[in-house]
Amino acid sequence: MMMRTRSLAFLPLIALAGCDMAPKHVRPAGDVPTTLPQGGVYRPASPAAADPTTIAWRDFFTDDSLRQVIALGLENNRDLRIAAGNVLQARAQYRVQRADLLPTLNGTASATFTNSPLGLSGTGTGTGTGTGTGTGTGTGVSTGAAGGATTSTDTIKIYQANIGLSAFEIDLFGRVRNLTKAALEQYLATEEGQRSTRITLIGEIATAYVTLAADQERLAVAHETLKSFEESLRLTRAQFRIGIASELEARQSETNYEGAKNDAAALDAQIAQDQNALNLLVGTTVPAELLPRELGDKALTIRDLPAGLSSEVLQRRPDVLQAEHQLMAQNANIGAARAAFFPQISLTATFGTISTALSGLFASGSDAWTVAPSAVLPIFDFGRNQNNLRYAKASRDVAVATYERTLQTAFREVADALAQRSTIDAQIGARERRANAAAVAARLADARYRAGVDSFLTSLDAQRTSYAANLDLTQTRLTRATNLVTLYRTLGGGLN
Repeated sequence: MMMRTRSLAFLPLIALAGCDMAPKHVRPAGDVPTTLPQGGVYRPASPAAADPTTIAWRDFFTDDSLRQVIALGLENNRDLRIAAGNVLQARAQYRVQRADLLPTLNGTASATFTNSPLGLSGTGTGTGTGTGTGTGTGTGVSTGAAGGATTSTDTIKIYQANIGLSAFEIDLFGRVRNLTKAALEQYLATEEGQRSTRITLIGEIATAYVTLAADQERLAVAHETLKSFEESLRLTRAQFRIGIASELEARQSETNYEGAKNDAAALDAQIAQDQNALNLLVGTTVPAELLPRELGDKALTIRDLPAGLSSEVLQRRPDVLQAEHQLMAQNANIGAARAAFFPQISLTATFGTISTALSGLFASGSDAWTVAPSAVLPIFDFGRNQNNLRYAKASRDVAVATYERTLQTAFREVADALAQRSTIDAQIGARERRANAAAVAARLADARYRAGVDSFLTSLDAQRTSYAANLDLTQTRLTRATNLVTLYRTLGGGLN
């Protein structure tokens, strides 16, 4: 009856064996709407628009020079190389941890030679010269001395060859399995991190490229305006010398000219900085023939990306997937921490051969084996396991919050890009009409000034307005170009 009672006491332990003690993964909702913003400022989706996650970057970017620059960056960028190295590190760590699921077999070979006096071993006697027997195996040699005194020694020789495993943990409670799963999820998270780095790099290179193009266009506008201001300055100075124009008009004309000259010099420096930024992103010097000359109205990307998508598309973004894998890794760590409260059962075993002679090491009857199972049950560890479990749970809570914040950030980024996209074409149209009207007004004001109908101040103001309108148009075109790149990136565009 007592033996039966003891057996029943182990039933809960046996039932737990083989169980996964990690919490079941449930994807957090993230508290974001089920669909991306629609209505109001957000224009309806185009029926012909494709899912951005299926569009390869080579198809999204239509300008051949830009495609070549991006390809150069994907080959040489150092951040991308670091991300690739991190993936290799995480994969190696996962494989190291996975190896603990299987026993490690080791082969050993040894030879032991022991020499001790027979008197100390308790066997073997003799007088004079003779042979004796010693404890164990070997040959005893006794050497007689004067007066009948003797000194005897034993030489014990043992040769062994074994193969076996040492302290292999029998994972009844899933500790090793959960540690392996945690390492796997960290590896997968690192892979998604590399994908995120790659997509971000593509977007940054494209943004740097169009920024350089816009600054080149601004410089062209500044030089063109500088010529116009220089002509006005020459004219007003000549008129001032003959008394037709006042010194005020000459000074105002000089102010416009020097302002445009300053803008041109500043843009020269800005363009050099733009090139430096682009070279850093690409990881090498971009060939001059691939650099843009102007932004213009040329389409560098496809113009139609969808709106009205389900917010589930955001869950396929690499950074969101990375956060989810990290959450799953923390769940696995909880399982490993829980398993630490239960016995750790390990096995050490060897099988081999043993002999007193090297020639007989593999002879019949020389087989030898040992099996040594062991179990360690934590009884009092001063709260170590309990606090390890608390730490794992706290880390899981941090991972949940990180996932939700990542998803909310992704929703905000896409919503902002969609809002800007909905109105950018109207802004471009208005800026173009304003620039054209300002250019006509500047020509008319200059003609009326030369004809003596209007004052120079009217002509001067019209020139300034035209200059500002052209700069605003270039800036709005840059905004449209970067908006499409941002929308493609934030929607998790393809990588091919």
